[in-house]
Amino acid sequence: MSEIDLQQTTPEQAAFKATTLIESLPWLKQFRDQIVVVKYGGNAMISEELQDAFAEDIAYLRYVGIKPVVVHGGGPQISNMLDRLAIPSEFKGGYRVTSTEAISVVRMVLTGQINPQLVAKINSHGPFAVGLSGEDAALFGGRRRGVVIDGVEESLGRVGDVVQVDPTPVIDHLKADRIPVVAGVAPDLDRPGQTLNINADAAASALARALGAKKLVILTDVPGLYADWPRRDSLVSHLRAAELRELMPKLESGMIPKMQACLDAVEGGVEKASIIDGRVPHSVLVELFTSEGIGTEVVA
Repeated sequence: MSEIDLQQTTPEQAAFKATTLIESLPWLKQFRDQIVVVKYGGNAMISEELQDAFAEDIAYLRYVGIKPVVVHGGGPQISNMLDRLAIPSEFKGGYRVTSTEAISVVRMVLTGQINPQLVAKINSHGPFAVGLSGEDAALFGGRRRGVVIDGVEESLGRVGDVVQVDPTPVIDHLKADRIPVVAGVAPDLDRPGQTLNINADAAASALARALGAKKLVILTDVPGLYADWPRRDSLVSHLRAAELRELMPKLESGMIPKMQACLDAVEGGVEKASIIDGRVPHSVLVELFTSEGIGTEVVA
């Protein structure tokens, strides 16, 4: 620390900073050497300030001995590019309908724009991050899915579920002390050579289960799960998987994929899963290293 910094920091300020660091000690002990999968998306991806804060959070995790793995989507950027190219975009049941024309745009934005940008942001703090997609080394295998609306299953086009995961490429990077950054696309197992748009929340959950992660953290655009939306006082900070399963039919369609991802994670062996507000700077650190956390946490 420079002399200028010392002069500007009062003893009280220094004591407060030290107290904050010490309060994180139990969580540092709990998560050290553990894998934490973080799904990155929403408004946190389109604000330069929040991008920088997220990259700092992920680099911080790496420096304190945690093994972060990032899985990202790119909804806002995909929508913008589809609009620019005058390609129709539609959502059904919280999922983007993806035509053959649209899938090339999805793939381009995720693997050619967002992924390298995020890797570069993290690597400004150290040479750690490496970009991957679900198509690399058969990391993900996908199968097309539809969505049931009012009792009727409707097609989503080139949209799929992750039905198999080979975590070997991610594990290899973790063993080399790197930070894997994974784009949410997958090869179509039933149609070799074709790519599927996969929900990044579900992909992060599937990867967390395959890796035996300690925790799954999903960044979203709301403070957490509301038991009775739009009542603001119904925000749920902690619940068990059985309680969440009961709530699922009542949830807003856009929240269902995120909460299903959390439910699948904890029922698949991940100790904890949380959705947090990605619009809050450094929300990942607040969630992991404070008693109160932020957002909604699900446990088995």
